[in-house]
Amino acid sequence: MPPGSRAGSSRAGGSNAPGATTLPGMSSQQNWRRLLLVHAHPDDESISTGGIMAKYAAGGAQVTLVTCTLGELGEVIPADLDHLRAGRENRLGEYRIDELAAACAALGVTDHRFLGGPGRWRDSGMMGTPANDDPGCFWRADLDEAAAELVGVMRAVRPQVIVTYDENGFYGHPDHIQAHRVAWHAFEQSAGEEWQVAKFYANAIPKGVLTEALEKVRAADTAFGPPGPVDDLPFGVPDEQVTTEIDVTAYLNAKLAAMRAHATQISVDSPFFALSDKVGQLALGHEYFTLLAGPRGRGSGPAGREGDLFAALS
Repeated sequence: MPPGSRAGSSRAGGSNAPGATTLPGMSSQQNWRRLLLVHAHPDDESISTGGIMAKYAAGGAQVTLVTCTLGELGEVIPADLDHLRAGRENRLGEYRIDELAAACAALGVTDHRFLGGPGRWRDSGMMGTPANDDPGCFWRADLDEAAAELVGVMRAVRPQVIVTYDENGFYGHPDHIQAHRVAWHAFEQSAGEEWQVAKFYANAIPKGVLTEALEKVRAADTAFGPPGPVDDLPFGVPDEQVTTEIDVTAYLNAKLAAMRAHATQISVDSPFFALSDKVGQLALGHEYFTLLAGPRGRGSGPAGREGDLFAALS
């Protein structure tokens, strides 16, 4: 487990390809780089990393998304789709496959895979619920088996960069915690291989940014409920812990479109959104990460953060 930022290899395979498109703010050297994201459920990718997915895909990088479960135990927001949920028809996971496909299309991402295939591991539910004891849930997955499935993807795709969660799963959900464990185990297995992964990131949100976002939600005229105090939230990290800040303002509309595609899980009133709890959140035009392993690139701005996930790689 990575207890914090670690040094790692700066080796990064791959090459630029002819005909790649260079967008404003992205150099030609960034084209054809390979980014792998490991997420727990459909919709996680859009909320926390939709901006970087759209940005790097638009810039010509190979973006691969691996989702670990179908999110079968999610709550359902639209009343006319409530019949899909667990306890009724139990078809929510099947439905969310199509939602995820639409979200990826909105982000311009064409390579999406479910870990071990669709439905190999089931949604584990929130921590402390009986669903955690289901032998088929992701929380109970054999770590070596699940990591072997991810290693297979990594061998095929050969990413230089992995993005997932920290060891607390960003906010403590068992599937997010397990996604971190699996990704880290697979990352360690890449050491010394021809396809060795250079950098390992966890998504994050600085407490300072979170505080400002909550204030904007409270001041907005939106149908969503006001959020509580920042210290009552199960996520948010000290500002100094965040190593990397990616400006995705130009891709915020794509990110919001991807979130709308997850209609069973997310309500959108741009630039705000809410989950089934109907508490307002702000869709951010910057996305934040903590580098847990690999070389840290030169920082900029008042916080001295990297502005590119591929910083320090050649």
